Amino acid sequence: MKVLLLGYGNIGSAIVRDLAENAPLIEVTVADKRQQKARDVCWIQLDVSDHSKLVETMKKFDLVIGALPGELGFRAVKACMEAKVDMVDVSYMPQNPLTLNNDAMKAGITIIPDCGVAPGLSNILVGHAVAKLDRVENVHILVGGLPEKLVPPLDYTVTWSVAGLIDEYTRKAKIVEDGKVVEAEALSGLETVEFPKVGKLEAFYTDGLRTLIYTVKNVKSMWEKTLRYSGHVEKINLLKALGFFDEKPVEVENTFVSPRKVTVRLLEEKLRKPESKDILAMKVEVDGTKKDLRISYTYHLIDYYDEEREITAMARTTAYTASIIAQLLDQKIIEGKGVIPPEKVATRQKTFNKILNELEKRQIRIIESKKTL
Repeated sequence: MKVLLLGYGNIGSAIVRDLAENAPLIEVTVADKRQQKARDVCWIQLDVSDHSKLVETMKKFDLVIGALPGELGFRAVKACMEAKVDMVDVSYMPQNPLTLNNDAMKAGITIIPDCGVAPGLSNILVGHAVAKLDRVENVHILVGGLPEKLVPPLDYTVTWSVAGLIDEYTRKAKIVEDGKVVEAEALSGLETVEFPKVGKLEAFYTDGLRTLIYTVKNVKSMWEKTLRYSGHVEKINLLKALGFFDEKPVEVENTFVSPRKVTVRLLEEKLRKPESKDILAMKVEVDGTKKDLRISYTYHLIDYYDEEREITAMARTTAYTASIIAQLLDQKIIEGKGVIPPEKVATRQKTFNKILNELEKRQIRIIESKKTL
């Protein structure tokens, strides 16, 4: 299989490495706007804003893996429709990828969106639990990438797209309250939680449910909250209140600049600290009924920086999930056409076990527990 990888940042580079180590028969070509070379793979310079060039390039491949910033993700998925090539995507796009299902069906292709860690692996865990219940009542996701030790001034380091991070802090979150889909302000719903092996953290709403809003029906409560060290939200709210995340340009010495673009650049420089090791903490809880019994499924994951390979926990959990799904597509273990969200991939026990086994091989261990309420 010939694979085109769009984007060669922290996540894209980890995807390439994982495919090279675990699927040597897959030929990978990296496409990025920047002029650089990916180690041990073919390289082409490509601007995804050039739609016709993007489509023509995609036609030469069997699968596209998208590791682009969120604002470019939807554009890349639509290009795959025109090129009639399958895609696994990890971009945090603002659009709902399920709206492209009919187009993907007509094109005869498979699109698996939001296929990172959260959304992505979190959806897979939810989908697995939902498939084992007759009726689902509550779905709650806690997830966060954190430095192992506090790093001033925000007690946070950047391990993925800064633009995506700001989206997470500003985009309204779709959640379910009392059986109804509502929008909550990002950073709202603040609470303190105790996370095993990490300690006390703060949790707040972010727009991480994504396709779960549309695929998991008739629930009482469903939300995703991001985890950070205590005091982080207060600092981010200060930046928001001062306009650092605003898109609208402001005039500075006869030049108009976007505060958000300046903030992205500054945070990229100030918070990108490769010497600071990170962790990825996630807890997924799904409860409901099975044959009149109230049952709860809980999944715990704590992953750490890989010192030997120098890969962050965020890159490991995000990139390896996408790489494994791409390999399962190649092996025909995942079948079907249209837009298939991660939670639908995991409904078959055999497929779910395969995903967890592959993650286990990469030292990513998910602990599942079941409790009768």
